[in-house]
Amino acid sequence: MNIQDIIAKKRDGQALTKQEIHYFIKEYVAGNITDYHAAALVMAIYINGMTNEETTDLSMEMAYSGDVLDLSSISENVVDKHSTGGVGDKITLVIMPIIAALGIPVAKMSGRGLGFTGGTIDKLESIPGYNTAVEVEEFIENVKNIGISIIGQTGNLAPADKKLYALRDAIACVGNKPLIASSIMSKKIAAGANKIVLDVTVGSGAFMKTKEEATELSHIMKNIGDLANKETVCVLTNMEEPVGYAVGNSLEIIEVVECLRGNIPEDIKEIILTIGSYIIKLAGKCDDLIENRKKIMECINCGKALEKFKELVNNQGGDVSYIQDVNKFEKAKYIIPVISEKNGYVKSLNAEKVGVTSVHLGAGRVKKEDGIDKAVGIILNKKISDKVEIGDILAYVHANDETKGKQAVEDTHSAYEIVPEKQEKPKYIIDII
Repeated sequence: MNIQDIIAKKRDGQALTKQEIHYFIKEYVAGNITDYHAAALVMAIYINGMTNEETTDLSMEMAYSGDVLDLSSISENVVDKHSTGGVGDKITLVIMPIIAALGIPVAKMSGRGLGFTGGTIDKLESIPGYNTAVEVEEFIENVKNIGISIIGQTGNLAPADKKLYALRDAIACVGNKPLIASSIMSKKIAAGANKIVLDVTVGSGAFMKTKEEATELSHIMKNIGDLANKETVCVLTNMEEPVGYAVGNSLEIIEVVECLRGNIPEDIKEIILTIGSYIIKLAGKCDDLIENRKKIMECINCGKALEKFKELVNNQGGDVSYIQDVNKFEKAKYIIPVISEKNGYVKSLNAEKVGVTSVHLGAGRVKKEDGIDKAVGIILNKKISDKVEIGDILAYVHANDETKGKQAVEDTHSAYEIVPEKQEKPKYIIDII
């Protein structure tokens, strides 16, 4: 068996056997298959797709390419939450401290930005001192001690996915259902939770552009979850426009803090209430979804959610003073308004265009080795259905390079479609599978 034959087989649209997938993952992790060979195979998969059997085999091989955590010492039921990616998606950072404050253990491993979508770990690392590179033993102890730990993917947890994740980003092979499903589910299986709630984003700012695509992806992931004996619920959420108002790293942390203080944008509120109520249900705490929504709002309103977030930050070496006073976060040199040239209503706000613009400002990566500028990004002022008049500020671009900032103003402006007719607010929850 050799990698050239496997590449050629997938190039020609044929299904790979379990043995061929095992060989590829094992040898790639061992360093015996080069990045350029792996890139060729990933591109062939991207173009020709995979069967359900191939996708499941790939997920399981990636999950067992390294350590598989045993979280049974934490709780009988450990629920994990994951998003398929989006723009301005800070849902994990809002909902998980709430869940922990409600007495449900949160052992969460998150990823970095991928393509035009942001990454939870990049956002957390914009808090000075916050350590995302925690060893497994400390990770589990953190959860036992304070009920929550959010870290990056550890070195030997699904190492095959870690390598392929960065490679896919670098060669523009992100938005492919089998690759997305196997990446997500391999991490979830390896991370040890026995219940999974997936936020499957749909729209211009997601990898799945239509409800039909997202539904198909959800069924693939649920099938993998069933085979791995992990109860899985998929919540399809709207990503036609960015989630909330902030897009960037420290900018999104500031918005997270505001949400936990009770100042929650409508879309974030509906998404956390829906996802959170299912997490509580899967954890075996309460089957009544309406009652669970009330518990979430009570947790925010009494201040316990914000205190739990501070506890998380402090426990992992972060400077809590930045959470207590968000004005301490370093600001970009240039804060430039995006001005409306029309009267009317916002009909659409292209989330992908906003995400790509944010990446070009430095908030994301073009190459896998690129650094992140934590201060830059975009703050939206107007969203879908909002009334707009000539001269109104649609958004603010936060830039550390004046030329990039001016280009970002143009690009952000072009992301807005303004029409004379009044528009309805979008539906934030599309479906639950």
